[in-house]
Amino acid sequence: MTDMWAVASLWTGLAFVASIISSRLGIATALCEIIVGIIAQYAYGTWSGHSLSAQSPWITFLAGAGAILLTFLAGAELDPDVFRLKWKEATGIGLIGFFVPFMGCGAIAHYLFHWSMPASLLSGVILSATSVAVVYTVMLESGLNKTHYGKTLLAACFINDLVTVLMLGFLFSPFTLKTVLFFVASIALSVASPSLTSKMFSRLGSRPSELETKYLLLSLFGLGAMASWAGSEAVLPAYILGMALARQVGKDQALVRRLRTLTLGLLTPFYFLRAGLMVSVSALVLAPMIVIFFILGQIASKFIGIYPITKLFKSPPKEAFYTTLLMSTGLTFGTIAALFGLDHHIITHAQYSLLVVAVIGTAIIPTLIANTFFLPRHLLEHHLLLEEESLTDQSSAESL
Repeated sequence: MTDMWAVASLWTGLAFVASIISSRLGIATALCEIIVGIIAQYAYGTWSGHSLSAQSPWITFLAGAGAILLTFLAGAELDPDVFRLKWKEATGIGLIGFFVPFMGCGAIAHYLFHWSMPASLLSGVILSATSVAVVYTVMLESGLNKTHYGKTLLAACFINDLVTVLMLGFLFSPFTLKTVLFFVASIALSVASPSLTSKMFSRLGSRPSELETKYLLLSLFGLGAMASWAGSEAVLPAYILGMALARQVGKDQALVRRLRTLTLGLLTPFYFLRAGLMVSVSALVLAPMIVIFFILGQIASKFIGIYPITKLFKSPPKEAFYTTLLMSTGLTFGTIAALFGLDHHIITHAQYSLLVVAVIGTAIIPTLIANTFFLPRHLLEHHLLLEEESLTDQSSAESL
């Protein structure tokens, strides 16, 4: 137990350092945690010759739980009314944001680097995904998650990642009875959850025992277990359940704040630090051009596909660039798909390291550029103005 507590203390310390850097430099905390993880692993590995226990089962569980809860919260932030209003834009951005990079990055792997066709197809899948974890964290820290723009962008991320998971399963996973049962159970729970959750919260909620949180964790972990049993990923049903409970959970700001405290304070640092710790610096040193070509190819293909769609829906240039850059961020499903390929011998360990480094690069570079040069602050100012007007009207009505 001594070693476990020491490792937990070290990882928490790294997360604390990343938070300080984030607050000082104004960079998203998730990206700082990834960078700190890369540096810490390289420094510690060089000094001691050992790793920082990134593959330990308990750390893997905490990181996975962080990804699930963060994805659930992102789904719960989606406003069904906004999605119905903006579904064409979200669907167009999500679909194009997958298929253009899928073909472009797959072609780079096959024709430029002469990788096998299965490895090339998997590379296309890996580099097509948009990280809900990164985008939602950026939306949350900037406040854009409360705007129609931010909710539409999160909906586009969902469409993109849904197609990513389906394509990964279609190309590489066997379609079995387990898969059918998993999808049926996910859909049934998503349909039944809103009514059941409303009754549960109204009768037993608002107690010190945090029954709401335990109920949600039970649902998420249960779906995660079924997803793993069916050969799928636990993050996808978490997003779907979050969308289904958007009215019940997303509107309860006190519950959302408590879930954010648990997720961002404890769990997601393990996920983002682990993503950085998994990077092989030696693989990057041996073949840096492959990583650079993958990063540039992914960003370029996202721009070729997404930017025209945003202009088609009359987005101003600043918002169009910001949307395109954030849709270029990879991490969650990209690393999941890469690990899937490694476990099933579709790619080699060297290819896995190069792809993961490229995915992490796409999580860092576009986000830094987007937040530095294209952050649509005018949307935040407009949203704050609307909130102030709403509060003023409410106060006037109460006084009358």
